[in-house]
Amino acid sequence: MAVTPKISIITVVYNDRYHIESTILSVAGQSYGNIEHIIVDGDSGDGTLDVISKYGDQISLISEPDQGLYDAMNKGLGIATGDYVWYLNSGDQVYEKDTVEKMVTGLDGLPDIIYGGTMIIDEEQNEIGDRRLKPPRNLSWKSFRRGMVVCHQSVLVKRGIAPFYNLEYKIASDIDWVIRAAKNAPEIHYTGIVISKFLEGGISGKNIRRGLKERFRVMTKFYGFIPTVLRHFLFGIRLTHFYLRHRRI
Repeated sequence: MAVTPKISIITVVYNDRYHIESTILSVAGQSYGNIEHIIVDGDSGDGTLDVISKYGDQISLISEPDQGLYDAMNKGLGIATGDYVWYLNSGDQVYEKDTVEKMVTGLDGLPDIIYGGTMIIDEEQNEIGDRRLKPPRNLSWKSFRRGMVVCHQSVLVKRGIAPFYNLEYKIASDIDWVIRAAKNAPEIHYTGIVISKFLEGGISGKNIRRGLKERFRVMTKFYGFIPTVLRHFLFGIRLTHFYLRHRRI
């Protein structure tokens, strides 16, 4: 029997009237119907809410001040009712109109995590290319020793095991979150397809140094100090090589 899980897509936005509509339309246009779209707005004052209001019957909205990105994400998780939670923030998109339908077709039951690939896009919606790190076919919590091998926007976690974000981290709480989720996930399913478009930039891109420091703390907590030091040395070499070839991180 085909499974039709309910998927809660959570979008966090603050003062981003230029990008929020593309995210809303990518969710609303899905061929798969069992989706709830939750938007958590940080009390925007730039017209973002005017854009969101055009789609009021298709979304659930929270609009109030928050303590930052991950606090807003926790609010979305707190009201989600789906079998899975999926974070697509303002400017990010579901990859194609039938992506969710493709993801659930052929599922044998409900795995704890569903994941796939990511396409990077720019401000004009042009596809730039794949991420530097490609998703492994067999994912476990130990896979993240290499870094964020699966983009946060391309991971769906069963709501029953999805942790709340650690507000101690301001930039790298996403990798902490996905590692904790994966540690609680006996069954992880790889879709084999690209499932999201990720808008280049974002908070970690603008705060690279702080993000690296936080990530180092996260990795040390899960994998130990010495292994993390060695892997960050290799990470620096690979990152430099990738930048010289592609002129992007």
